[in-house]
Parts: sequence; structure tokens; C-alpha cells
Amino acid sequence: MGWIEITGGTPLHGKVRIQGSKNAALPILAGAILHQGRTVIENCPVITDVLWTIRILEELGCVVRFEKNRLEIDSSKVQACRIPGELGSRMRSSVIFLGSLLGRMKKAWIPYPGGCTIGKRPLDLHQEALEALGAVITEEDGFLRAETSGLEGAVIRFGFPSVGATENAILGAVLAKGVTTIFGAAMEPEIWELCRFLNEKGAKITWMKRGEIRIEGVKRLQDSRFVLTADRIVAGTYLFGAIATRGRVFLEDAPGPQMREVLRTARLMGAQAEESKSGLWINAEKAFRSPEFVRTAPYPGFPTDLQSPLLTAASLAKGKTAVQETIFESRFQTASQLRKMGAQIAVEGNRALITGTDCLHGACVEARELRGGAALILAGLAAKGVTQVRNTEYISRGYEDICRDLRCLGAKLKEGFYSDST
Repeated sequence: MGWIEITGGTPLHGKVRIQGSKNAALPILAGAILHQGRTVIENCPVITDVLWTIRILEELGCVVRFEKNRLEIDSSKVQACRIPGELGSRMRSSVIFLGSLLGRMKKAWIPYPGGCTIGKRPLDLHQEALEALGAVITEEDGFLRAETSGLEGAVIRFGFPSVGATENAILGAVLAKGVTTIFGAAMEPEIWELCRFLNEKGAKITWMKRGEIRIEGVKRLQDSRFVLTADRIVAGTYLFGAIATRGRVFLEDAPGPQMREVLRTARLMGAQAEESKSGLWINAEKAFRSPEFVRTAPYPGFPTDLQSPLLTAASLAKGKTAVQETIFESRFQTASQLRKMGAQIAVEGNRALITGTDCLHGACVEARELRGGAALILAGLAAKGVTQVRNTEYISRGYEDICRDLRCLGAKLKEGFYSDST
């Protein structure tokens, strides 16, 4: 197991380049198997979720080469349609292969996905969307078994804008016969990225209006090269790190237009945020104020993935902050660990009430999920003394090298490993 030790008390200062988007990369990798040929993805983050997805691609028959953020996928010889249970159980995003395998192979065996502890994330919307396209999906021994004689265009209506279900519907519809129209689709930037990727491969996907996507099925796709956008969640994490430490940072390549609600919250807290084509400049030297109330919501609302980093920053703000979580029922797991460091956080159901304190103190804490682990590192940066964050394997699922990045901003960190018996 991994640990990161942080010596806190130094404001973040300097420049760091933001990695490619995790949440965009995973469905795009799944989408590559729709094409019987070559796909090149540039600026792909070297994170464990990507590495596990590559393992899945190789199990399905793809030839993959990954070097210096450049990923080449040759999917011309895909023959398998079953994802091994040990791979699928490691990460939630394995479910995204349902749509692409049905589109390419007309059948798929997917293990119930794992890899996350923040909520139930039911698969009913995925199933309903793909069944509307003509799939038959059953459960067998912990696997979802999906088959079709041929997917056909349909009208799909989502009662909730699920990101994963929207992605699966798009992937299933690309090679389907006829036209598919999706109503109530998720609007996250990662959906736009997937559509842009598929259109560059020859798909015919049109955004009609808010929440409505039209897909005209095509017979085949083509070779392509695609450059991933920067990760808005990583950028937001480092932004809240600057606020927690009262620092000044430049987030190179940060996608400011995708971060409107995050930037609004940062400004409410007293931070100055200036956008440019090359990134975001954040001056948080006077970011002492509470944002008072923040509610997570589907895009363009405040992202649930940044709720935990916000908890850290709000713990050091003057006054009280209420945070309401509307996406995942178990996303306040980080609160108990922050309390070990002196944070005053009370959780009731899907709401957390944070009373700001003058300082946090170093402690030994445990990451219990990806974004919560990053939030604990931010707390260590702001705390007096030394903090050790354990179970850092969670963090490497979404951050290419969080220690490297934070060292670029002047942070003092060490890394190591420990056995379960210690």
C-alpha cells in the first residue's frame, strides 16, 4: 500500500501543467473498438484507470502501445466480447464497453463494475438505453450478458442525465441502423469530447439543443488521431489547494470555460481567477471567505468530483459553509478523516455543515476513494506539521503524478509504501 507524507504550512506558488482528462479518456478508449483499424490518442493521462482499460482492450484482442502520453490502439483483430471478472471488478468504467461491444460484436459479457466506494450507481439507465436500441440484457453469475441481432436507431429518453448511460447510448448508436435521438442526455464536457472523437472517426453525431443528441448510424469508422482536452477536475483540485494554502498558481492548459461554477465558487471565497487561452491564473492570498452554500449537480452545476476538495478549502474559511451532495450518497467519507486534522464538519444525510477553523494540524489519515484522497493531500498542504495520507492507490486512479505536480508548486512531499500489517 502507498503513502504520501506532506509537510504543510507553505502556500502553493508557481506553475503546473494540467494532465489530459480521465473522464474523457475512458469512454474514448472504449469507443476505439468500434473501428476495425487504428486510433491514436494524444495527451492521454498515465493513470491506473487508463492502464486497467488498456488491459481490457488487450483482452478483447487490441494491440496497444502507450508511450509518453501517446496511445496507439489497433483494434482490427478484436474477436472477444467478454471482459474478465478480475478486470471489470477493479473499475466502474468497464460498463462503458457494453455499448461499443454491442455495436462491434453484437454481444458483450461485462462483470458488474467495481473500483469505487462513493455510491451505488445503478445500471438501469444503461440497460434501458441499450434495450431501446435492440439489445437483450440478462444477468448471469455476476455478469451482464448483452446480445443483439443488430442494433437499430431509437428514441431514448433519460429521466436523469446519467453521464455513463449517455456515453453507452452514444457508443451503441454510432454503428446502429437508422437514426437515434437521445433526450435528457448528460451535458458534461466529457460527453462533448466523446462525440468530437467519434465524429473525427466518421460518425454522424449532432447536438440539437440542450440535452438532445441526434446520431445517424454509419456502416464503418476510420483511422484517426485525437488530442484529449485537459482535466477540469485535476485543475479544480489544484485550484482548491491554492485556496486552502492561500497561494498563487498558474494552471497551464486548465479548461476555464468548463469550470464556470467552480470559478464562481472560488471567487465567492475571495480568490481572483483570470482566464486565458493558455490556462488559469489563481490568486488566493485573500481567499478567506465561506462560499456559504454549495450544491453539487450535473454539469454545468458544481461537480461532485470536486466536493471533497471543497470540504478541505471550506474547513479553513471564515464562517459556516453548507454543502449538499445530490449525486452520490456516500461522498462524505472524507469528512471523518478531515476531522482527525481539526476540521469541524458535521454530516447529516446528504448535507455537510462546515465551520471554518484557523488551522488544521498534521495527522495520519486514510484515503477511501479517489477525490477524497486528493482532498486529504490538500489538507496536509494547509496543515501545521506533518500529515501522512495512506491508501494512495486510490489517488493514482485519476491523478497522473500528484506529488510531481504539487512539487512544481512548492509543496514538500515524500512517497513510500507500507505493508498491511504496519
